[in-house]
Amino acid sequence: MIDPQLNLQPDDEYNRLLAENVHPPEWQNPNPDDRYNLVVVGAGTAGLVAAAGAAGMGAKVALIERQLMGGDCLNVGCVPSKAIIRSAHAAHEARTADRFGIRITGKVETDFPAVMERMRRIRAGISPNDSAKRFSEHYGIDVFFGPARFTGRDTVEVKGASLRFAKAVIATGARAVVPPIPGLEEAGFLTNHNIFNLTLQPRRLAVVGGGPIGSELAQTFARLGTEVTIIEMADQFLQREDRDAAEILRASLQHDGVEVRLSTSLERVKMSPHGKVLLLDTSEGVRQVTVDEILVGVGRTPNVEGLDLEAAGVEYDRSSILVNDLLRTTNKKIYASGDICLPLKFTHTADIASRAVIQNALFPAPKKRISRLVVPWCTYTDPEIAHVGLYPQQAKRRGIAVDTWEVPMNDVDRAITDGDDEGFLKVHCKQGTDTILGATVVARHAGEMISEITTAMVAGMGLGGFSGVIHPYPTQAEAIRKAADAYNRTKLTPTVAGLLKRWFAWTR
Repeated sequence: MIDPQLNLQPDDEYNRLLAENVHPPEWQNPNPDDRYNLVVVGAGTAGLVAAAGAAGMGAKVALIERQLMGGDCLNVGCVPSKAIIRSAHAAHEARTADRFGIRITGKVETDFPAVMERMRRIRAGISPNDSAKRFSEHYGIDVFFGPARFTGRDTVEVKGASLRFAKAVIATGARAVVPPIPGLEEAGFLTNHNIFNLTLQPRRLAVVGGGPIGSELAQTFARLGTEVTIIEMADQFLQREDRDAAEILRASLQHDGVEVRLSTSLERVKMSPHGKVLLLDTSEGVRQVTVDEILVGVGRTPNVEGLDLEAAGVEYDRSSILVNDLLRTTNKKIYASGDICLPLKFTHTADIASRAVIQNALFPAPKKRISRLVVPWCTYTDPEIAHVGLYPQQAKRRGIAVDTWEVPMNDVDRAITDGDDEGFLKVHCKQGTDTILGATVVARHAGEMISEITTAMVAGMGLGGFSGVIHPYPTQAEAIRKAADAYNRTKLTPTVAGLLKRWFAWTR
């Protein structure tokens, strides 16, 4: 039987296997060492990378986890969400197969319990990578389960055991913000922490928040057959993204049957015999929507409760633990990494930040500064929306003029043949140069394409250099070479054109 406190439902073979790996029911905490080179609090991505990296170099490491090793990414984030997104994509492809000349006779039906079982099977299959056994036996790390509490500037306690450290890393992550909406608690709601426990498909779902989590799951549940209403206070989804990209996403969601309500706030929830009634404040006045479930995705708040950070001299606020550019807290012995302190709350950001923490905490030099990282990200809707670097408005605020090179995906042969020609590539360069400041990609494979641009930015390669990079034909990444060709054509000034004309006339 799975411990109810682990929030794993249903109690089936896959969740039992998951628990056996990432929070073994019979686990015995080891006897603490006299002093650790590094104590890591939290065994999500940030904590696992920090612990494994330090131990791999010979440090004596302790790792403390209250719930499930693997953190949000494995258990309630990246892995389960991408598993059900894939199922939703398959359903969508089947329903729209006629546009490719493929006829499917009969009704395409969703087996929701099977979709969720597949997700649990995949999650359990990946879990050995993050298991207590692996980190204990392979890396030689002392793995402790239980709530951690700092008792001094260099000590932390877990289940009555006191662990002394030379350095520590806080990597306890963040959780969903629960907005103070009257009636919400009484009606009951879902977040990313429990939506993957569902075994019965909600017929009607309200998604509160149009950020990455809300947008991805709204489209996913709609494609699986749920009636979805998405509620966003702002006038666009993904508020930090390119407005053109957000508009393409809005159209895509509506095409999938999602009722899109922008510039709308949820004022109150009440129960009725027909379901949960949401009272919405819109530009047209108060409106009502009745649903079976409510998914809340309006932001994240740091997991600092119970850590007694005051005892360690670690300062924090409502949004994060306070760190400097080296990820060091107000206690010079303690660092932080991942969602607990980073504004960009992504698995890959937590990974690279913890690599920097290892260097900064355990070695005197050189120091790695978080502000120098080039971080891409992707929202896994259809089409995907990926970005890296600065947006034009950010560059403008910094006094940097930009040129933007845009290639629509309907100008890319592979996108056309695949029927995925909605979207674009925008590359933002410092005005008059090919120095890449940022880029946005809206395409089926945007998450793959953005990595090529990120590599160029890190390596200091300009946009023009892509003209000399051979891309397999046809691929959607050809859009990047097209942008480079457009930039290089600007170098053909009237003077250069005149010289070339005279050259060719002379060489005839």
